[in-house]
Amino acid sequence: MVSVIFPAAGEGRRMNAGKNKVFVELLGKPILVRTLLRFSECAAVDDFVVVVGEEDVDKVAAVLEKTPGLKPFRVVAGGSERQYSVKNGLAALHPDTELVLVHDAARPLVPVKTIEAVVAETWRSGAAIAAVHAKNTIKVVRDDGVVESTPDRANLWEVQTPQGFRRDILEAAYRRAEADGFLGTDDAGLVERMGFPVRVVEGSYRNLKVTTPEDLWVVETFMERDVVGKVKAKMESAGAGIEEAIDDLDAFADKLAAAVSEKLKAYRSRGGKK
Repeated sequence: MVSVIFPAAGEGRRMNAGKNKVFVELLGKPILVRTLLRFSECAAVDDFVVVVGEEDVDKVAAVLEKTPGLKPFRVVAGGSERQYSVKNGLAALHPDTELVLVHDAARPLVPVKTIEAVVAETWRSGAAIAAVHAKNTIKVVRDDGVVESTPDRANLWEVQTPQGFRRDILEAAYRRAEADGFLGTDDAGLVERMGFPVRVVEGSYRNLKVTTPEDLWVVETFMERDVVGKVKAKMESAGAGIEEAIDDLDAFADKLAAAVSEKLKAYRSRGGKK
């Protein structure tokens, strides 16, 4: 069984929305709902654990219960840091869960094929993350603002989610982090510090995380283009079907006219007698 934990308890201050950014609407639906619907399209995952602020648990559960097409889910309260929220999500997993994916609730455009690829690699190797090649040159800069070095961009990847792990590996990583008082920036980092290898699965540059209003505009633009593309495809398909039907009708009309003409000729050859 494959379960997905969605940490969504952050305040999203950079969004300047006056509320948790995952509740901001994206073409008529909250970002959180958009993300869950995307994962619900993936046959490789089975259920969800949505982690939100304690004050939002009932509200989110009510919204999701009214959303058709979602896979089974549980909504639980998170903590003051993302790591604590994921820990609460781990505690709420189904007893039969073997693989765990952790995905940012604010990444609604993750392709289904990326989810499937992370799940497949996690089954094979035990730990896998989605990532893309760094497009920009990266500099290592000292505290005084002076460039220290320029890493080879060919070896640099921008890490995304989902990140997938065998359940026992991720739970062990969280126990180690708690014992050491270590607070990481992502789940893969907790697994890496135990010495367990984490595989990279190439993700998508469209798998953006909505953090600022500018991010929201970009994601909306992608979605609007997708909607236009689908409508255009349907219109073209319908147009092709209509043209084909017209051609069929024309062919039938020709055959009917020919048949009527033959009957008229036969009728006339008999002197108008049936």
